[in-house]
Amino acid sequence: MFENIRKNKIESGIIVSIFILLITLIVYYICNTLRLGTASIVFALIFSISSAWGSYYYSDKIVLSINRARPATKEEDLKLVNILDALMISSGLTAKPRLYVVDDNQPNAFATGRNPENAVICVTTGLLEKLDYYELEGVIAHEMSHIKNYDIRLSCVVSVMVGFIVMLSDIFSRALFWGGSKDNDNNSKGNAILMIIGLICLILSPIFGSLMQLALSRKREFLADSTAIEFTRNPEGLISALEKLESDPNELDVANSATANMYIINPFKKDLKNGKKKTSSIWSTHPSTQDRIEALRNLK
Repeated sequence: MFENIRKNKIESGIIVSIFILLITLIVYYICNTLRLGTASIVFALIFSISSAWGSYYYSDKIVLSINRARPATKEEDLKLVNILDALMISSGLTAKPRLYVVDDNQPNAFATGRNPENAVICVTTGLLEKLDYYELEGVIAHEMSHIKNYDIRLSCVVSVMVGFIVMLSDIFSRALFWGGSKDNDNNSKGNAILMIIGLICLILSPIFGSLMQLALSRKREFLADSTAIEFTRNPEGLISALEKLESDPNELDVANSATANMYIINPFKKDLKNGKKKTSSIWSTHPSTQDRIEALRNLK
């Protein structure tokens, strides 16, 4: 476990560095094309470092806002609060994660935050309504495993940074095409360069986003599943929960490609509705639920 924590911290640093470099290059070329002079590189560095800092320290708030989550209360979510309190002893966590709820019929959950001291566990109302006590305990234990292993830092930083890069590319490309018709002898060359950069951004951003999310190894889901069993001593609870989550046909309204990797199972149900059997691929953000259940049964 300690080795995985160390690797996650190193990978987080590497990803932040890559993010700073990429944003610096994008902003620098934009500024340089707009002929802002030697101030371009200074502005690009300040912009990229500020973006990285904001993504790191406010990633949990950004993710919660994107998913329209609200704080859980003891009055409305007593079962959830009691399960978390009980698992605090077996998990070994010293700081209690904050609990949030998303009003959605799909049963799902995720954990976020930059470290265990600033961690959040978020569940949907569908999860609270459709799972029994031991199934819900297995899901919460899984998310607490991500917190203890520092998976939350890596997944949260990646989700926010990937979303930011895609957003930056989209804004830049829209501005480019809207302003592209204003062509004259003085700015035609600049517009041509902007067009090329905008096209490159449009092509590379989705690829870059996928590659960054693949940095979140699918093995981490297996590790979180097995660690959750150490917390609960009840593999059947998590197995039953995964089966219910996989078979539920509801779409998660707040789901998007940037944060899909954070949930306990993939929130997109397109293949399930089409009657297709979900399998893992090198582009999957999650291992198949069937493989996860089989691994849990082998632990028994």
